[in-house]
Amino acid sequence: MKHRSLALLGALLLSSALTACSPSGDGSGGGSRDGSGDAAGGRTVLDVWLMRDSVSAAFQQEFEAGFEEDHPEIDVKIQIQEWEGIGEKVTAALASNDAPDVIEVGNTQVAQYAQSGGLTDFTGRVGELGGDSWLTGLAEPGAYEGRQYGIPYYAANRVVIYRTDLFRQAGIDADTIRTREQWIAATEKLDQGGTQGIYLPGQSWYTLSGFIWDEGGDLAVESGGEWKGGLDSPAALRAMEFYRRLQALGKGPKDSDEAQPPQAEAMAKGQIAQIIATPGGASVVAEKNPDLKGKLDFFPIPGKSAATPGAVFTGGSDLVVPAVAAHQQEAFTFLKELTGDAWQKKLALAMSYVPNRTTLAGAVASDPGAAAMAVGAANGHATPNTPQWAAVEAKNPIKDYMTAVLTGRDPRTEAAKASRVIADTLNSDS
Repeated sequence: MKHRSLALLGALLLSSALTACSPSGDGSGGGSRDGSGDAAGGRTVLDVWLMRDSVSAAFQQEFEAGFEEDHPEIDVKIQIQEWEGIGEKVTAALASNDAPDVIEVGNTQVAQYAQSGGLTDFTGRVGELGGDSWLTGLAEPGAYEGRQYGIPYYAANRVVIYRTDLFRQAGIDADTIRTREQWIAATEKLDQGGTQGIYLPGQSWYTLSGFIWDEGGDLAVESGGEWKGGLDSPAALRAMEFYRRLQALGKGPKDSDEAQPPQAEAMAKGQIAQIIATPGGASVVAEKNPDLKGKLDFFPIPGKSAATPGAVFTGGSDLVVPAVAAHQQEAFTFLKELTGDAWQKKLALAMSYVPNRTTLAGAVASDPGAAAMAVGAANGHATPNTPQWAAVEAKNPIKDYMTAVLTGRDPRTEAAKASRVIADTLNSDS
């Protein structure tokens, strides 16, 4: 099996408070400007920042060679950046006169950079980029105030990682688990003797978010320029009740998240039938416990009905072009190539990613983990699209709310408290 490690989802969990940048320009890109990007022989040097684990060295080499063969007038220079400290680095670049031409950013970070005018607006060119089939969980957070600044690059999301041997012993065929109630029934059957039906930490708020979206709710909603927290809506309360039922079918801690302790390590140590994680978690389990190699598989998080997979938080990246970038048209050409069908298929297979559009889901059919992700990605969502959301995650009242409910406090009272914190934070000018 070929899976990326959890590190490939730096964008999925990254939520540092960043100085922001916002709408500008129409992105029509009338050609490159003169400047330091002009190489000898008339070729234009295109500076690109991609993030660590976004591409392998082999894929990078293949793409650069293929792109330059098709566009010999452009010399692509890709620099790999680290996730740690990238917010400050991007913010400084957008405010300078020497920004790179293309930058990879986490999909939920686009609004923060777009807020003060630092990004090129591609709204008028979405059609040229195949935007009619983009994954919603990448396209929506790539937009800000109705304008498209982020171009979907790749996606990843959570799936169910399960022990095939424990499922077989319990007489359960994972392919038949298509709905939430079927999932609960199977997990109850697995939760017998010394086996935990599922290991689900009490503060896995991205998982809860999917259940809330399934019920028709949201973490927060905006109306008339004001935000209101959504945890106390009937839909969100139903989602929390389902989470409580599922979490009770194992011994996951009620007061910590997936990282404390790392749930893949917990699965490696014990008789745990399932966890909810990105597919790279299976590699961690097998590495920690080689006896489980070949005994792990995946299925999409089930939905309320068999017709629709469970909603998931879509992590991943978008590509943006700084408004001050010297080579706007060449940058657009780069975006069109790397996010187009041919290179998206190659990237998905090379990196076990979900391609950026629904029409390419079949490209990862040979990779079980990525194929399960692709099914879920069709019902992908993102956190509320506002620059202030990073401040909500810094406080994270959602985690405290979940622990309160799982330890016996009144769900409505605790949901109302958490919703007020969310609203106050989102409506704050700071």
